[in-house]
Amino acid sequence: MNMLQIVFVLLRRELMLAMRRRGDVLTVLFFFVIVASLFPLGVGPDTKLLRLMGGGVVWVAALLAAMLSLGRMFASDYADGTLEQLVLTPTPPVVWITGKILAHWLVSGVPLILVAPVLGVQFGLSSEALGVLVFSLLLGTPVLSLIGAIGAALTLGLRGGGVLVSLLVLPLYIPVLIFGAGAVDGAMSGLGSEAHLSLLGGILILAFMLTPWAVSAALRISIE
Repeated sequence: MNMLQIVFVLLRRELMLAMRRRGDVLTVLFFFVIVASLFPLGVGPDTKLLRLMGGGVVWVAALLAAMLSLGRMFASDYADGTLEQLVLTPTPPVVWITGKILAHWLVSGVPLILVAPVLGVQFGLSSEALGVLVFSLLLGTPVLSLIGAIGAALTLGLRGGGVLVSLLVLPLYIPVLIFGAGAVDGAMSGLGSEAHLSLLGGILILAFMLTPWAVSAALRISIE
């Protein structure tokens, strides 16, 4: 099989396993909805204030929700020995690592993108701002999965790894949060969102090029 076929096979396997663990997927989605929905209840019915903070609130909720599933990215394969077998195969590690990260994004990131417009409506965001919100999440959530994979690989097999991975990746998530929320604010204020979206796109390209290699090295360290 060529590399694309290997990625497709691994992607199909990961999606099938995710469907058997629907509770994990729904937990991330429900957490995202609950966190974003609590802010209007706490702030009050001030429409202007809700509209002003809506983009940032949805992005913070998406970031926290994405962190919930990071600890499970490699944990099950590590526990049953599958990860060691993947490392020993002649296939370059970056190939199957890319497949696992893509599967993680499809399971944990895409549902957030689909639900985000509904949450944006409760903050009174305009149609233009909702479109920018969805597009910024489309660019930003893959970066969350890519960066999170590094933290998940470094903390693999450690006791309390879920807390450690959060501490490792949270500082690296901050630029994504700033540019994602800034794009929505720019659309709301009329200043434009192109600059923020361009920076998000640049971060995505850079992370996609470098992250699989970093995850490969981190997994070898954790396994050895």
